[in-house]
Amino acid sequence: MKLYKLNTHTRGCNKSYDADLVMNLKDHPNANVGDVVEIYVPDDENGTHLLLQITEFSGSCGRDVISIESGIAVAFKLRPYSNVVMRIVNPADVALDSIEITFKDQYMGRSEMWRLKTYLTDTCVYVNKKIDYNDMQIRCQVYEMWSQGERVASGVITDDTKIVFRSSTSMVYLFLQMSSEMWDFDIHGDLYFEKAVNGFLTELFQKWKKLSCNHEVTIVLFSRTFYAAKSLDEFPEHMRDCLQLDYKGRFYEDFYRVAIQNERNDDWCTVLGQLRKLFTSYQETVLRYHERQHMKIPPATNSTATQGNFLEVLNISLNTFEKHYLDRTFDRTGQLSVVITPGVGVFSVDRELTNITKQRIIDNGVGSDLVCVGEQPLHAVPLLKFHNKDTTLTSADDYSLPHWINLSFYSTNKKIAYSSFIPRIKLPLFVSDQALNADEGEENERNFLSCKQSEYKHNSLFDYDAYDEQIFQPLPAQSTCSLQRVVRAKKTSVPSLETYAYRNNDWENLTPTQIPAMRRKMSDPDIHHGTSAMLAALVCRSKDFLPIKSCNLYSTLPQPDTTNLSESLASEKNSRRTIVSIAPIVRPGRALINPFDPSQVTIKLTSNRRRWTHIFPKGPTGVLIQQHHYQAVPAKIVPAGQRPLQQIPNNSQSSTTNNNETETEYSCDPEEQYDQLSTHSMLSKSVSSHSFVMGDEKIDFFKRRQNSLLNALPANVPNLTATQAKSYLWGATGEQEWTPAITTGVDWKSLTIPACLPITTDYFPDKRSLHNDYVISDYTLLPDDVNHDYAQSRAIYRKPLSTEEVCKEIVSQRLAQGFQLIVGEERPSVGGSGGACSVGGPTAVPATSAVLPVKPSESNKEYLLSIGRIFHKISLSGSVITVTGYRPRHPYPPINVDYRYRFHAPQHETYEISGVNFTTEKLENFNWNHMDLYICTRGDVDYPLMESLKYWRYRMYLLPRENIVSKIASCQRCDIFPDVTVDNTSEQVDDFVRLIEAVSKLKRQFVRKARQHDTPRITEKHHNLLNSPQQSINARPKLDNGRISRIFPATDAAAAAGLAARDDQDDGFPVDIKFSPNATLLEIFDAMKHPVNGVGYFSQTQSLPSCTFLSYDALMWLKTRLNNGRHPLELLEAMRKERMICHASGDWTKPVVAGFVFYYVVQQDKNAKDYAPPLNDYCAFVNEWLEIEFQGCSFLWHDEPVITPVPNFLRDSPAPQSWTDYCSNKRVYRQSHLEIDVNQKSDRMEWGHVKHHTVLQPGFAFEIVVEWVTSSGPIVSDLIGGWMRKANQFNFLVSVPADPMAEPFTKKSDPLRGPIFIPLCVTFLPNGAALFDEFPEESRSDRMLFLQEAILAKFGFLPCVLEKKYSIGKDLPKEYQYVHCTGNMFALIRCATNNYQVESPTLQEANVTRCVYGHTNNTNVPKKVGFLWSWNHMIPNKKWKAQTISNSADGELFQLKMLKDFREFCSNSDQRLVTFWSHCQELKRKNQTLEFNNNNNNNNNDEMKIK
Repeated sequence: MKLYKLNTHTRGCNKSYDADLVMNLKDHPNANVGDVVEIYVPDDENGTHLLLQITEFSGSCGRDVISIESGIAVAFKLRPYSNVVMRIVNPADVALDSIEITFKDQYMGRSEMWRLKTYLTDTCVYVNKKIDYNDMQIRCQVYEMWSQGERVASGVITDDTKIVFRSSTSMVYLFLQMSSEMWDFDIHGDLYFEKAVNGFLTELFQKWKKLSCNHEVTIVLFSRTFYAAKSLDEFPEHMRDCLQLDYKGRFYEDFYRVAIQNERNDDWCTVLGQLRKLFTSYQETVLRYHERQHMKIPPATNSTATQGNFLEVLNISLNTFEKHYLDRTFDRTGQLSVVITPGVGVFSVDRELTNITKQRIIDNGVGSDLVCVGEQPLHAVPLLKFHNKDTTLTSADDYSLPHWINLSFYSTNKKIAYSSFIPRIKLPLFVSDQALNADEGEENERNFLSCKQSEYKHNSLFDYDAYDEQIFQPLPAQSTCSLQRVVRAKKTSVPSLETYAYRNNDWENLTPTQIPAMRRKMSDPDIHHGTSAMLAALVCRSKDFLPIKSCNLYSTLPQPDTTNLSESLASEKNSRRTIVSIAPIVRPGRALINPFDPSQVTIKLTSNRRRWTHIFPKGPTGVLIQQHHYQAVPAKIVPAGQRPLQQIPNNSQSSTTNNNETETEYSCDPEEQYDQLSTHSMLSKSVSSHSFVMGDEKIDFFKRRQNSLLNALPANVPNLTATQAKSYLWGATGEQEWTPAITTGVDWKSLTIPACLPITTDYFPDKRSLHNDYVISDYTLLPDDVNHDYAQSRAIYRKPLSTEEVCKEIVSQRLAQGFQLIVGEERPSVGGSGGACSVGGPTAVPATSAVLPVKPSESNKEYLLSIGRIFHKISLSGSVITVTGYRPRHPYPPINVDYRYRFHAPQHETYEISGVNFTTEKLENFNWNHMDLYICTRGDVDYPLMESLKYWRYRMYLLPRENIVSKIASCQRCDIFPDVTVDNTSEQVDDFVRLIEAVSKLKRQFVRKARQHDTPRITEKHHNLLNSPQQSINARPKLDNGRISRIFPATDAAAAAGLAARDDQDDGFPVDIKFSPNATLLEIFDAMKHPVNGVGYFSQTQSLPSCTFLSYDALMWLKTRLNNGRHPLELLEAMRKERMICHASGDWTKPVVAGFVFYYVVQQDKNAKDYAPPLNDYCAFVNEWLEIEFQGCSFLWHDEPVITPVPNFLRDSPAPQSWTDYCSNKRVYRQSHLEIDVNQKSDRMEWGHVKHHTVLQPGFAFEIVVEWVTSSGPIVSDLIGGWMRKANQFNFLVSVPADPMAEPFTKKSDPLRGPIFIPLCVTFLPNGAALFDEFPEESRSDRMLFLQEAILAKFGFLPCVLEKKYSIGKDLPKEYQYVHCTGNMFALIRCATNNYQVESPTLQEANVTRCVYGHTNNTNVPKKVGFLWSWNHMIPNKKWKAQTISNSADGELFQLKMLKDFREFCSNSDQRLVTFWSHCQELKRKNQTLEFNNNNNNNNNDEMKIK
């Protein structure tokens, strides 16, 4: 065995030492680049074997010396200058089964994950290796690896390796269930709330901090309140809006208290205090919320955890998560909702809602965790007990064990000196009988005690196992129903009576008269209906220890609203009476689930069941394991001598991210805990190392791989793998058998670095099922032909995608929409097939459902994908792509649940009414054909992106940069934005032009140089256009730091001449000439064309004609050279009519429009080598280039008369609200094609679209939306980051949500956000006079709107122009939206046309009015006037913390200060409204005096002339 001397090197210091491993080629004549070598210290028994890949050879390395990177050497405890063995190994021997990769602060879509997987295939990795995938700009790190059932430290990724992606910046929703148990005490005497917050949340936040997670978190407290009332009439009017009725006829109402909304934080422990504060008042507030003076309301009680709104909460988070493509951010990936409950994991639920929730959670691929702080019960959990709408005594309860919820039990590690016993059952509280009548109580007592001694004897001999067998046995094959079966619905508290009835065959008297023929039980679709041959296959169970059967008496004691399985019988009063409920019952052909022995029922495998399984590692037994399940293993099954009693990873793996702590992390010493179960029991819990701080931490998995491992398998472990087409009912993996000995810990890994939905799965239906249960449809695509046709008709040539690229992109799109690639279980690696592609269609699929591949030829590829019950096969053969779709023959009916609730968001003052719909999406309706053609044609206009295609978008507003914002910090008040502004509009417009040039990727022929002057120009004009003050205060002195401005290098003389009249050349063009007043059009035109001193053209660009310029440039150029009253715009229009210039598309009908609009010089030398003709196709041109008209800034190129400073609401004829009102025929938005991969980094074809406002008006927000499907998150992020840097001088881009106001009852709204209503006081005039009395009545509502707008302007809000929501005919309220100049908040004004009234609004509008404006059902009450205010949750900084105002007394926050001050202003505190009103009236009076004087002067002049 040859030894090598080991050196270490640091990467980057030396060119020749840039790899992980450097060695000399002469030592290794047989080695090739790409080989994998094993390095280890020869004598060290516990030493680690390190695997590295040869990436290069170096001559600089000496003979018999190898050098490895120093960080790796430290991690693997390899000392420099020691002797090591190095040998080449076969990659197949060291292949990884699964690997976990973590990433942070970036958005990685599912198609990027697939590309990364392909990139990583056949590479060697080690723990904590940093991976940089430059093509996609993805950075990530290896976290954990598994091979042959063990955790390993290094290995090789092959085609079959499952890659799990975990994100440490996810969107996390934490829901705390504030049910009545939160106020109970646990076994250690702590309140369950304390256990949840001081225990679980504290630990969770510490782990986040340790792993430096940066999740975006929302924390919500929720509960359900029951009201003791028989009918709706008992409730006063104001309570009825949100009341719901449950299946037992009880009235209830759900409350949600949002404590933290979309925040990021370095240290979350500061939030715990806030939660404790909320806790003290929560129950009181919610239960007494509706109390009013002199009004009787029905008594309210808080529900138990079992009865709570658990599924509703999950659906509420799904409504937000479903819309992830709308508000895309580029610094987080992944979605997780965690429900923390004081219960034990049993919930009483509605079957329909369960089906919706299950389907949505699985389809959306959202992680859902349930953390119970109650004690783990003795039956399988999580357990959903379906509402039993059948009230007959004989009806059986139906349960479901949801595999789509990841359950954790949190227990504190407190120890009690005198006992190590942990009760697994919560005994019912002893209730004093004051509530009952005395005699009834006694009767109950008598009933309870009147059991004969003899019955007790029978009871003790009664065979409960036999009884259970009878009830839970599967139906005999071919029988439709068996009336002989005994079914017991409720477990009774007095077994003796039960046996008595059983013996005497008395149940015939109890048979219900009508057994409903058809029960509407759309049961859990995963449970197999039909012949029970499948069910009859009982799973062989190890008989070494007996599972505790359902004879456990304690768990059958009924209790009021019990958390155990037996619900209180009939009603709470009967809790001591027994009900004999043994009766035959007709069941649809299906065995009942016994929660105490769920392994009796296996279910048919479905794709839903296998959707998440690839995130679980395989344990030593070859079964997928969940690492937070600890199992007591009887010692007998470990063959003697093969393993000492050491901790081995078997069926369990503690996944605590900080497993380096000792076992006491769990409730008590595990050895003691399991002592009663088996004398030689040992806990199988392996210790993992997370962080590579190697110190003294034990790193058990750095042992060498033990090949004897697989021989040590216990023979009788049931091995249910995917190929068996069956699966256990319980558990997320479906492969782990439930036994009472399984203890569930906390899945810390899932809660700290949640896994993204895996991109692979392994279920495909067998031939028979495909034939019987699916409808097959297919279509073919010929990308080359399609591209050929489109290339002919397209104005702009773009490199088309090759057939192979189209095929890859089609697969990418399906992955991005939640599909998974189906990989076979046992298959040879397919050469050249691009990663995980399994080949072989349904014909090659044997009944075992593992997909066996056929070795393809190079040009043939086949991909199988699935989501839910939809399967797609995409095959590429030569230049033909065939897409085959399999969809279910009998799809589930669409379900829609309408849900009402009350929620209280931060900074709100009340619990507001809200409503939301939960619906299952019909995935089979997705228009894949359209999407595939969109990809084939490279985004042609014939196949536009439609809303139903769920394309991604990123919405931004361009806002002027205001220096005044920093002044708010030092001012007491926030209404400091003045009307008259220092004019830096021209800088903002200049900045804007530069930004749009960058977006359009345009270059100029000449470099522009910085302006020559440094002082801001203050003008007397107050261009107070349309009452939107140019809120552009304090133009900063321009720095001459090479900022490129619109100046071309001119001769020194011209520049010197220009400097004489500084103000005249403010546009930055050197003034070379001044035109005489009677200069002809031709002279002016010739000067414009001058190559040096002319307007200046853009460099040659595809689809732009040569000599193209912007109309804005031309106007600014003309302005400095015309000194008479000629209007530059009219001159340009005259040139167009004379056919000197034309719109750059070649369309002569387009008049000259001022703005970022392209025109070209028509008279050119057509033989010049750089001549390019126009497209002569206006539509194609507009799809290619952004063109934006400038409104309201004509004063920049033409001196205009000063506009009156009278506020709009007091003018005789108010100006229109925005540019849409006087260019009514214009579209508000336009869309253009966008090349996304500007830096040419990506290895895929990337393109998208940009949607933008058609008009720029200073003082308004300008909207830009980037839309894409065929692009990678990091590349889009790169592009937008570049724009943001470009727009940074006088404007800035801020990200805004798709639905800023999030009003309740609207389709896309986030159910946990809502606007704050701020009423405006309108009765501040003396003697209660009405506002605007002096004006005609029909103009008053508009004037009210303009008053509100003026108030917003004083606080620095800018108007946003939106598309009209409603059809024009309706007389609906006008809505105007505003954004603050910092981008931090939005405001909305709603104003009805007729005297602030809405005549007959739709339901939604009525609800909005009612919930936001605080109204009853009568919507004709004159509405309160006011504003809706909401926060911009898309601003990525740690929102509130970043803008704390440090010098205010209490460090108050900027946003909260704005809100508080705005509220005060609107309520007229300190007479601020009155002051504002009288100031405006004063302005009007002054203006009238001025006009009067002017008119008098004019009249006098006229009289003089006459004389």
